[in-house]
Amino acid sequence: MMKLFCLLLLLASPTATIPLESSGRETFSTLPSQALATAPSPIEEKSRFAMLDDVRLLANGLLQLGQSLREFVHKTKSQINDIFQKLNIFDRSFYQLSVVTSEIKEEEEELKKTTNFLKANNEEIKNLSMEINSKINGILQDRTQLQSQVGNLEERLKGLSQSIFSVDQLSEMTTLKEVIDSQDKTITSLLKAVKEQHDQLDNQKIKILNLEEKLSDDSFQETVDKPMDLDPAAPDMFEYLTGNSTDLDVNDLPVDCSELFNKGETKSGLYVIKPNQSEPFNVYCEMGSDGGSTVIQRRADDSVDFDKTWEEYEKGFGDLEKDFWLGLKKIHSFTQQGVYILRIDLDDWKDGKHWAEYRFSLEGSSKGYTLHVSHFSGDLPDVMANRTGMRFSTNNRNNDNHRNANCARSYTGGWWFNACRENNLNGRFSWLRAKGRSMRRKAIYWKPGTGSSYSLKMTKITVRPAPAAESFN
Repeated sequence: MMKLFCLLLLLASPTATIPLESSGRETFSTLPSQALATAPSPIEEKSRFAMLDDVRLLANGLLQLGQSLREFVHKTKSQINDIFQKLNIFDRSFYQLSVVTSEIKEEEEELKKTTNFLKANNEEIKNLSMEINSKINGILQDRTQLQSQVGNLEERLKGLSQSIFSVDQLSEMTTLKEVIDSQDKTITSLLKAVKEQHDQLDNQKIKILNLEEKLSDDSFQETVDKPMDLDPAAPDMFEYLTGNSTDLDVNDLPVDCSELFNKGETKSGLYVIKPNQSEPFNVYCEMGSDGGSTVIQRRADDSVDFDKTWEEYEKGFGDLEKDFWLGLKKIHSFTQQGVYILRIDLDDWKDGKHWAEYRFSLEGSSKGYTLHVSHFSGDLPDVMANRTGMRFSTNNRNNDNHRNANCARSYTGGWWFNACRENNLNGRFSWLRAKGRSMRRKAIYWKPGTGSSYSLKMTKITVRPAPAAESFN
């Protein structure tokens, strides 16, 4: 291509020397100008070379063709790069799908274990039922024999009483007969109660079988309902920031949103803070007329799945401008620098707004982020008092006091569980139309002891420094 381009430039030059063809080799005209003037030219020979303008036109055309080819090559390269990018996105999506598949397999294993446990209980109930039936049959046989013996005794006593016993003795025997009749009625009632218990065991057996089938369906549906994050390239707002990742002076960053408010910042939104003993990280600050608070949890809809692992609850997840959990490590960093107030705001499905406040502290990772709260205030029942001293629990790390169940796995969401069926602000978001008991127990609720629970549609947890005069007890 380069050689052709140089040849075309040579032909396009005004001073180019045009070669003549002679006997298969090139010769150039070197005749003097006088010879050309005096030489006879009876017939002017027709030129065998193209006109100079035609050569230039051809050269320009070839140049344009080369330019078009180069543009086509660049465009093709760009399209190939786009295809490679889409293939990379597909690979990442396929990897996430394989992760979800692995989770399904793990839950299937858990379901198999639960089914085996239920089957074992079913066998025990079956054996117990057979044993009860055997005892009932034995009691019925004993009762028949006893009635037969009593009947024989009655006949014998009747004959003897007429000849031997006095009136008093007959009266005593009549009383004894009444006692025996009363005991017979008691035995009959006992047999009836045993039969009812047997029927209840049979009903329980049927319920267990139904629960096995329902558990299988619910487990699969819960796995399908988990949202997939198909945008792995998006920046992680819950990663700690290093000195190179922000243009701000790390030493000049505030320790919390309250310090931002004291410096004159009055607009709620995303900010970077740096508590003591911590790297900088992003938070959502809520500014009010009385100061700034750092939001550590917010639930307003079901856009974020809160049924996460220990590692995710430790790091944080969600969308800082929507629904999210800030992260146990970050929450712990606040309590390292002083006394803080934990405020909980709740909205129920009747548009009622409630709140509660505690002074609180949180121990570190080695202590399972043990929670301590005191000095309750607010218009909600105090349900966090029995959480003091409890470690955080998730579906893959159980720290509650329930011996036979994992509350975080059964009721979804990580929380400071003491026992199951208590309040849980990180449970599955359940719309008001979900009326089933199995759905309500996995929803967001605030349950005061043995009373009825509040079903909630919005939760928000914030922290702010306690007044300087107060101290944590």
